[in-house]
Amino acid sequence: MPTNALRPLSLGELLDRTFFLYRKHFLLFLSIIAIPHLVLLALQFVGIALNPRGVGFSTASLVWTLLTALVSIPVVAVSHGATVIAVSKVHLGHETTVVEALSSIKGKIVSLSLIMLGIGVGLGVGFMLLLIPGIILALMWSLALPVAVLEDTGLRDTTSRSAELTKGSRGRMFVICFLFIVLTYMVILLWEFPMLAALGYFLRNHNPADGVPRWFLITNPLGTYVSQCLVGPLLTIALTLAYYDQKVRKEAFDLQLMMSSMDETQGNTAPVAT
Repeated sequence: MPTNALRPLSLGELLDRTFFLYRKHFLLFLSIIAIPHLVLLALQFVGIALNPRGVGFSTASLVWTLLTALVSIPVVAVSHGATVIAVSKVHLGHETTVVEALSSIKGKIVSLSLIMLGIGVGLGVGFMLLLIPGIILALMWSLALPVAVLEDTGLRDTTSRSAELTKGSRGRMFVICFLFIVLTYMVILLWEFPMLAALGYFLRNHNPADGVPRWFLITNPLGTYVSQCLVGPLLTIALTLAYYDQKVRKEAFDLQLMMSSMDETQGNTAPVAT
């Protein structure tokens, strides 16, 4: 681990370390996102087979769409929860693999899915009431994922712990979230904009009753999948680093880790009684 990794980081340094870790461990983070999301991609392709014209909804395709939306919750929990574990490992100077990161999250899938669902409902209510309360809640709970994964907390403790850690630094959280959400949508739009333009051209020159062309139904979710795999890890990496940065600022985590390392070293070198 770099000697300056565990110290209070400026916003610029935190963003720089996010991209540094992403570049250095690109295949690790890409694979952690890509493998679980293959399940969603497969479900989307089955949905296309159930509704090959992409027009209207049969009962079967509607049920399948709802099933896909339901399955997306544990998929996101697995992929981003494992990303948190991988970031934690490499940030603290340890090696890890895709299999190890994904295996580490398997015992937390249900609890993490329920936490994400509960937070999603809370944010949805906040945004429905007024935009500002929703934004405030989102910033308060912005570290909920790393808290839930690394501290193994329930929903109430996760949200209160995240609110405690982000207190006084929510402006930083806003900038981090805003930058990476914008970046994510920009990458997705780079794919979707030309695809939608091509679809519009196709529909103008064909009978709308023929439905959406098969090539669009197949390539659109495939392109979205690739885009999500490429940029999906970035926000999770940044928020996990922000979690450690807040622990350093508020709880002297760097000193705690140093003392723990010293204790382990002394324990390993202690003479054996004879």
